[in-house]
Amino acid sequence: MLELRKRRAGGDHEAESITDKDVDGEDGLGELDLRSDADVPEVPPPRDRTPEVFRKALSGLSSRWKNWWIRGILTLAMISFFFLVIYMGSFMLMLLVLSIQVKCFHEIITIGYRVYHSYDLPWFRTLSWYFLLCVNYFFYGETVADYFATFVQRREQLQFLIRYHRFISFTLYLAGRRFLVPISSVICNDIAAYIFGFFFGRTPLIKLSPKKTWEGFIGGFFTTVVFGFIVAYLLAQYQYFVCPVEYNSETNRFDTECEPSELFQLQKYTIPPLLQVVLGRETVNLYPFQLHSIALSTFASLIGPFGGFFASGFKRAFKIKDFADTIPGHGGIMDRFDCQYLMATFVHVYITSFIRGPNPSKLLKQLLVLQPEQQLNVYKTLKSHLIEKGILRPSLKG
Repeated sequence: MLELRKRRAGGDHEAESITDKDVDGEDGLGELDLRSDADVPEVPPPRDRTPEVFRKALSGLSSRWKNWWIRGILTLAMISFFFLVIYMGSFMLMLLVLSIQVKCFHEIITIGYRVYHSYDLPWFRTLSWYFLLCVNYFFYGETVADYFATFVQRREQLQFLIRYHRFISFTLYLAGRRFLVPISSVICNDIAAYIFGFFFGRTPLIKLSPKKTWEGFIGGFFTTVVFGFIVAYLLAQYQYFVCPVEYNSETNRFDTECEPSELFQLQKYTIPPLLQVVLGRETVNLYPFQLHSIALSTFASLIGPFGGFFASGFKRAFKIKDFADTIPGHGGIMDRFDCQYLMATFVHVYITSFIRGPNPSKLLKQLLVLQPEQQLNVYKTLKSHLIEKGILRPSLKG
């Protein structure tokens, strides 16, 4: 009997030990998963890469005006470089966009790696770059194939990549688990909002970005709409900016020559009665694209800045001021293009919904892969339609 009691006592003690171990194990997992912010290493502050020439020339100014001059000078330098790239042609512009995308992604991944490296996440950077490659192949694969249609048809290996483009994109994902006006509108809004906020800003706009003010937000809106309207008028007069870029296989270069669409041809519009009294005229000649530029500029100035607000919240969560120190006075490339990502999404949706029409070259390419009987049916249907429209004369049967 005494021995039985000892066994029971030993069993109870053993059960308590197992329970304690289980609890300790759960606590250990909890400590691993619910790591406090103090355990996460802070991202080191960006270095000051201001050129020594600027430091000496602006040494007598306060930090506020010193930052103003540095930002202003480098802003003009970046705008000049942007126009230089445009002058160099469409291919260089594509490379610039790709470089900006890669650099922005690099800055974000660098921050994430520095913070989450403490969690010992395997293959963090490798998988991140892998998924960037998959996304770019998915979004740009078909578009690039349209531009290089003649070149692709001569290469059997490339035809496989284009013909099964979406399936390959999906497989890669599972394995790893009109441009100038909207961009310039965002840049103009960013600059105008900064200038109005710098000189007239008194009322804070949002807590995530303490330096942003209502005065800068409103001033940037009106400036951007006027800027977009004027720039759209100037650019619509040049084929270089309004014609689609097409690859010429004979000359091995991109061509930007075409007959501008109605979107870029002057049209006569009737002025609303209230404005007729003010302007003293009943009609006005405008490019239809100018009216679309108002919508693009409005979004760039009212909704586009929320991309910057999201970026500010992201930086505040990681306790950093800038994404990087690539550009003195501005921060990283991502700091300058945070609003462009939201704007790019809107431009794509807007152009697809209200501007872009059927693509004849793409339609012709689809017709050429049909069976002869199907092509003949399409021909007969198109011929009957053109005869009904009066474009073709009905053939006389003898």
